[in-house]
Amino acid sequence: MDCETKLWLVVIFLFSSAIYCVVGEPQVPCLFIFGDSLSDSGNNNNLNTDAKVNYRPYGIDFPGGPTGRFTNGRTSADILTQILGFPNFIPPYANTEGADIVLGVNYASGAAGIRNETGTHLGPDISMGLQVQHHTDIVSQITKILGSEKVQEHLNKCLYYVNIGSNDYLNNYFLPQFYPSNGKYTADQYAAALVKEHSTYLKALHGLGARKFSLFGLGPLGCIPHEISTHGKNNSLCVKEENNAAKLFNEKLKALVDRFNKELPDSKFIIVGGATKSHDVKLIDIAICCKVGSNGQCIPDEKPCRVRDLHPFFDAFHPTEVVNKLTAETAYHALSPSLAYPMDISHLVKL
Repeated sequence: MDCETKLWLVVIFLFSSAIYCVVGEPQVPCLFIFGDSLSDSGNNNNLNTDAKVNYRPYGIDFPGGPTGRFTNGRTSADILTQILGFPNFIPPYANTEGADIVLGVNYASGAAGIRNETGTHLGPDISMGLQVQHHTDIVSQITKILGSEKVQEHLNKCLYYVNIGSNDYLNNYFLPQFYPSNGKYTADQYAAALVKEHSTYLKALHGLGARKFSLFGLGPLGCIPHEISTHGKNNSLCVKEENNAAKLFNEKLKALVDRFNKELPDSKFIIVGGATKSHDVKLIDIAICCKVGSNGQCIPDEKPCRVRDLHPFFDAFHPTEVVNKLTAETAYHALSPSLAYPMDISHLVKL
């Protein structure tokens, strides 16, 4: 066993030992999820897009099999839902019905980004702007269920989970053959433009009653297997340009968190992951678990690796459930202030 694999096993052991037993009512009355394929639980299934995975081997470790989740089992949002004590997973917007919406809705869409055009070379997706529009409709429905006097109190106590932005690089800025953004902006200018646009959507959510925001920073995009295989140079383990771009975005998102916490004192914003120095980490095992096609997704019905917990990536883009578990547990109970700023989700939900 090489040193990289040993390191990966140690990371899995350390984080998988953290188990949260929740008894009674959920820690928040509702959870609303905004994002991309890292959180999508089936919203893309009925879209005419290549960015959908409602087939095996996806979902091989998920109860009921494939659902449209871009992993072998649960997403980070799923696992956080369980940590918070919800009896069931938050349903995708495409499948919402009845009074269950008062507990929350998952709006996330594979290939989606902050910018409307992001990911559209693969087909239609549900951008952050459209997700906010969908939430506006849901709030109207919840108002009819709870009444105008109770709805604001209810929504103010909910957790708003926002994990989006990766595709604005992977499926926009670093695909100049499809999108002009790389030629129009420097990396710093692009990060500033993204965060500025993102801020308008977050303010819109605030106007709809959101008060507890958990924003997720970008991971080391240049260490994703697909990016290494397509943009790597000189046998480098990661693509430095992409990691640096993600770091710029995270720095500006953290600054936005600071600004909003001052400007909107009735709310609390946190950033998870973006304050870390993970972009400098290089000793990771990037082996993927399934056979992939040219789009980096698993080939339908091909058998994946047998021991999924020993692979950080399921396909060429997306993490396995064991990594999602690490992400969710770190977001909920961060071992260091650098992993969640200015607090983690366990403290946010108590406010």
